[in-house]
Amino acid sequence: MKKAAIIGSGFGSLALAVRLLASGWDVEIFEKNAAIGGHASQFQEKGYTFDMGPSLITMPEMIRDIFALLHENADEYLDFIKLDPFYRIYFHDKSFIDYSDDSDSMKSQMARYSQKDADNYDKFIDFSSKVYEAVITQGLGSTPFNKLFTMLEFVPQALKTNAFLPAYYQASRYFENFRHRFMFSFHPLFIGGNPFKVPSIYLMISYLEKKSGVWFTTGGMYSLVKAFGRIIEKHGGKIHTSTPVSKIELKGRRATGVVAKDKFYAADIVISNADVTHTYKDLVPREEIKWNTEKLEKAKYAMSSYVLYLGVKKKYPELKHHTLILSHRYKELVYDIFEKHIIPEDFSMYLHVPSATDSSMAPEGSESIYVLIPVSNLKANVDWKTFDAEFTEKVINFLEHNFGMKDLAANIEVKKTFNPLDFKNVRNSYLGTPWGMEPVLQQSAYFRAHNQSEDFENLFLVGAGTHPGAGLPGVMLSSAATFKLINEYKK
Repeated sequence: MKKAAIIGSGFGSLALAVRLLASGWDVEIFEKNAAIGGHASQFQEKGYTFDMGPSLITMPEMIRDIFALLHENADEYLDFIKLDPFYRIYFHDKSFIDYSDDSDSMKSQMARYSQKDADNYDKFIDFSSKVYEAVITQGLGSTPFNKLFTMLEFVPQALKTNAFLPAYYQASRYFENFRHRFMFSFHPLFIGGNPFKVPSIYLMISYLEKKSGVWFTTGGMYSLVKAFGRIIEKHGGKIHTSTPVSKIELKGRRATGVVAKDKFYAADIVISNADVTHTYKDLVPREEIKWNTEKLEKAKYAMSSYVLYLGVKKKYPELKHHTLILSHRYKELVYDIFEKHIIPEDFSMYLHVPSATDSSMAPEGSESIYVLIPVSNLKANVDWKTFDAEFTEKVINFLEHNFGMKDLAANIEVKKTFNPLDFKNVRNSYLGTPWGMEPVLQQSAYFRAHNQSEDFENLFLVGAGTHPGAGLPGVMLSSAATFKLINEYKK
């Protein structure tokens, strides 16, 4: 039996741990924080339950397949609930669209603003399905892009589907109304990408959601984390919490294990699910390696986010399980965040209200609300230690007086925030971005940090910072890509 040491316990490492256990590896996971989950942690206060990170599930069949590797039935651990609509999107003029997989409903809503756009809906979905076919069905998402010829093999398909064209401009080829251009180009923001720059390969998410739905699990997203933890320990895996790894021990081109809490743990392979930049800057601090400090600091990093968790003793039926509330600006706001690195006066926000679906997430008659606002990473000249309180007051004031959540401030029982500085300090996220390097073309696939280190033959990476990228399906696929490389290495 070979030993694998895994740094971090996000979804990528949990899925990879299952794959390794199923193929006979001895697996040991080291988590910095008091509970497993990484960005997908959870907290409870005064009867309110809050998922702190990922808030939706797509492709539940992928989760079922991973559990089945250990002959476990995911549905015995998890209660999957399909959401309808997937999102309610409020625009700056208070108009809204309920976004779902119902083609007739979508086209009927779109026709209110543009019949031409409604007529093009099926054409856009057909485009999205072709990209999905390449990434998911043909397995490019789970294929390691650690060799240049793998990337070159993909180029003809990408050119054929215009997958290299920026996401927003691809959507604009089908839709003319600003509502629809946003609705079919915003998904890259879920993975930390600028829709005006990242390749339109990420628009496959529109078809992915249509095909497999958008789901939630009773008890919150953390129920999935707990289910993974249960089956990992049931099948012999060891999980150490409150055990930060301070160093990856190296001998020549090989990792020999990890140091955690001043104790050395030997391993045949080391896998990092930690932030890629943190891994190479802090755990493998060698200047002669490919991803050295200079290269890492020159890379382009994704945005960050400010998250406000509110326990409110009042119901707000105008909020769906997932609700987007948008500024009148789109491109300009994104430019302020990604390029100018400022905190503008306006903002767009995403609200996760799980109590709208699962009453156990809040006391009776109350709402558990998570408000996420895209903001610049720590390149912005902002002192979040002092700015957090000011920004929080501004957000609550906007929701109550501009959006219309009556008496919000007076009914708040729980209030907690998580800002870019917290992502840096609590999650080891470089520049406070949970998504790592921005998924622009020059930092995707072969040009992203590889799933197997270019310098150390038995050091592997998994999760949002490596191929294929962020998002729950992305990190699950990364576990498959990394597992393939581990098998090749083992042979």
